Amino acid sequence: MSATHSELNRDTFLWMWRTMSTIRRFEEQSRREADAGKLRGMHSSIGQEAVPTGICAHLRDDDYVLGTHRSHHHCIAKGVDLNEMMAELLGKSTGTNKGKGGTMHIADINKGMLGANGVVGSNIPVATGVGLSAKVRGTDQVSVVFFGDGASSQGVLHESMNLASIWKLPVLFVCENNRYAEATPFEFTVAGASVANRAAGYDMPGVSVDGQDVIEMHEVAAEAVARARSGAGPTLIEAQTYRYQGHFGADDPLGYRSEEEEAYYKGRDCLTRLRSYIIDGGFADESVLDEIDRECVESVLAATAFADASPFPDADELMADVYVRYG
Repeated sequence: MSATHSELNRDTFLWMWRTMSTIRRFEEQSRREADAGKLRGMHSSIGQEAVPTGICAHLRDDDYVLGTHRSHHHCIAKGVDLNEMMAELLGKSTGTNKGKGGTMHIADINKGMLGANGVVGSNIPVATGVGLSAKVRGTDQVSVVFFGDGASSQGVLHESMNLASIWKLPVLFVCENNRYAEATPFEFTVAGASVANRAAGYDMPGVSVDGQDVIEMHEVAAEAVARARSGAGPTLIEAQTYRYQGHFGADDPLGYRSEEEEAYYKGRDCLTRLRSYIIDGGFADESVLDEIDRECVESVLAATAFADASPFPDADELMADVYVRYG
């Protein structure tokens, strides 16, 4: 890991380890729940844990995050309650959205998580509007939007980056380039072999970073968040990462990736690399990290028990929170 670490300490390292371990264990359990038929449309973020962790380490509760169809890791890194998340996945009334949103629509305004969204690229203009709101209100809040490489050529991204640059909005545009838009390789769909280099056309910094290295993610995010808070404007970050599982549950086993490719990326696993750095750097020993991981497993199992014990929404909730315009 090549980043400088002047702002990092034991507490930050252990927070990142706990966050990434929680994401991994939550996603593993979510997959088990999906395989058991208890939820549909599961999009796993295993392999991508470092991206939101490195960024959210710099965010406050009143900063904003907007996600994608693959957003459990964004929610956890932003501090959304695990019990409510699992209940939402299982369609229970105690979920973040009363069981009405499910896996692709988790939101918690109190934590600044303004929502995941199943429509490709749709949260990008929302995040830009949120950044405009912060500027108009005179706050130093930051808006972060995550999107995949499959959304990087959507027109709305380019419109949003143009406006964000013109108005110097406090927005981080974060592309999680996991190399596949569903099953289509990145090289087949993106000209120029880079998303980050598109920032030059909008007069903003564009940074390509190893998204499987949480230390590097932390370093790049520190500069981008500070830039946004100071009023200097947006940044485009391309995080080079990899999803270990298919686009969704029924996509496994994968037929469009080689065993050699998968072995290469899994050999650079973000949790394994962080674990080695913490131990080699003397920040904590194996027993401390193992205990944190056990606690993460227990918290996920407790969340699953909470969700299982929670009721489904009543039938009279069907039309609640649905707004209809008459006339």
